[in-house]
Amino acid sequence: MKRILATTDGSEGADRAVTAAAALAHAIGGELLILHVEGEGGVVSDAERYAPDIVGEVIDAHASRILFEARRKALATGLAEARTNAAWGDATEVIIGVIQREKIDVVVVGRRGRGRLSGLLLGSVSQKLASLAPCMVLIVP
Repeated sequence: MKRILATTDGSEGADRAVTAAAALAHAIGGELLILHVEGEGGVVSDAERYAPDIVGEVIDAHASRILFEARRKALATGLAEARTNAAWGDATEVIIGVIQREKIDVVVVGRRGRGRLSGLLLGSVSQKLASLAPCMVLIVP
């Protein structure tokens, strides 16, 4: 187990997941990739409503801020390096695609994030990953 993926949406639960993933990567001499997936709703809806001419820039800035903070927290654990990546789409589908493409051994996710109310009805990303991911899933409370 050397390749670790941490997912973040900038929430407290995601911060705990990033810290746990970084500590694990540091302890085993593994590699850490931190992923942020932006989808419909949230910042996207706000950007479309209030800044329709610069939606892409707003989304990029939002993702960059989240990933900068997550990487900073990961490196604070003593880990020497952490890569980051931002993507767009359905969070579960994107995460599974990254797991397959990057040959991830374990994905670390928070138990609850900043999902919309519909996420409660459809099932959370962590629940879906626990069922569908082709690797180990570590869910951090």
